[in-house]
Amino acid sequence: MTTLKKPRRMARPPYVDGSGTENPDGQIATEPADVAGLEKRVTKQSLVLDLLQRDGGASLAEIVEATGWLPHTARAALTGLRKKGNAIERTSIAGESRYQIAVAAAQ
Repeated sequence: MTTLKKPRRMARPPYVDGSGTENPDGQIATEPADVAGLEKRVTKQSLVLDLLQRDGGASLAEIVEATGWLPHTARAALTGLRKKGNAIERTSIAGESRYQIAVAAAQ
């Protein structure tokens, strides 16, 4: 007895530009032709970077409020940013820890 497999569905349908044509290679276009006009996607991690680049940096409570993360997740994000090469300074002002991207000293 032979069973026929159902055809697989694609995760997302191929992108076809307005003309419905294919690429010169004979493949259907998968991305819009004008990528330069698209805005960069705002992620929570980019939001945290913006907070850390402000004057005075950001406290853990400010990061948690802005992202909706739990405190341990916000601290893990700071660790992830450190591992990506960002120098993050931690200062204590009035008993509250504040985090800020370290600015390299001009030589």
